[in-house]
Amino acid sequence: MRSSHRWPAIAAMLICSAVPVWAQSGPTNSFPNPYRSIENWAKMPDGRSWGSTAGVAIDADGKSVWVAERCGANTCLGSNLDPILKFDAQGRMVKHFGVGMFVFPHGISVDHQGNVWVTDGQGNGGLGQQVIKFSPNGKVLMKLGVAGVAGNNPYNFNMPSAVLVAPNGDIFVADGHGGKSNDRVVKFDPRGKYIKEWGMKGTAPGEFDIPHALAMDSQGRLFVGDRNNNRIQIFDQDGKYLTSWTQFSRPSGIWIDAKDTIYVADSESESVSKNHDGWKRGIRIGSAKDGSVKYFIPDPVAKAITTSAAEGVAADKDGIIYGAEVGPKRLMRYVMQ
Repeated sequence: MRSSHRWPAIAAMLICSAVPVWAQSGPTNSFPNPYRSIENWAKMPDGRSWGSTAGVAIDADGKSVWVAERCGANTCLGSNLDPILKFDAQGRMVKHFGVGMFVFPHGISVDHQGNVWVTDGQGNGGLGQQVIKFSPNGKVLMKLGVAGVAGNNPYNFNMPSAVLVAPNGDIFVADGHGGKSNDRVVKFDPRGKYIKEWGMKGTAPGEFDIPHALAMDSQGRLFVGDRNNNRIQIFDQDGKYLTSWTQFSRPSGIWIDAKDTIYVADSESESVSKNHDGWKRGIRIGSAKDGSVKYFIPDPVAKAITTSAAEGVAADKDGIIYGAEVGPKRLMRYVMQ
């Protein structure tokens, strides 16, 4: 009889072999771009202009678009404008709320009940450093973190970048945005009770350097945009490391649709980033199942010194892509030609 101690090792090999591995190395800049770019699709009210826009998400209806916009500037501190905006499929603003509640609205997501979740990535004057859950009509339903207080514990965040709610209601927060902020993913139950966390600053598997974006595929795997490490890290929902992908470049934003098409926005290569030369900024589209890249929408700006092209990205049920731009201060729309 063969010794049974070999079976755990064999099982581990089988699990690892099931994780897709992308073979290509080097920049993925040469894929076709079948999309037509549309500016000024979303109409702001008269007298209001776009500010830096880091977060974009699709409503539960599959068509309407939510954005987190920084009040016509790059901060909402002291502003009398609503930063959380909803546009219908024709680009008309149909809802807006959140005035006086944010310093630096950053990540935005919509859960399966249509509730809107927003991270505030800075703190000042008793505001910020929180994740806020709104009803679709703007009623505050939950707050995670203590307003204006930074920390590295179950009750405080330090520059939270992104939030995602799993189908079972568990809440994941990507907590950190560089400098002396955190570098972790924090998990809560549907009522906001702390469950666990993982990660620290570093380059090893399971470590982060600016966990900037979150997405989940149909298998329930959690994709983390580990931006300053120029990779996506993939985990199960208990924080077990599965694999890393570098072929989608430097990830500022990640979106995975119901068909496991993955959209990844790179807003910093060869501009803000000093460690990712050769990679072009833009949106890469591919498969979350096997990690392949299929299309690339390049930033029309060849050379930039700051963030450029989309930082946040989302795609509606028809595959229309939306890019939220911080530097250019706009919301772009991309339609397949």
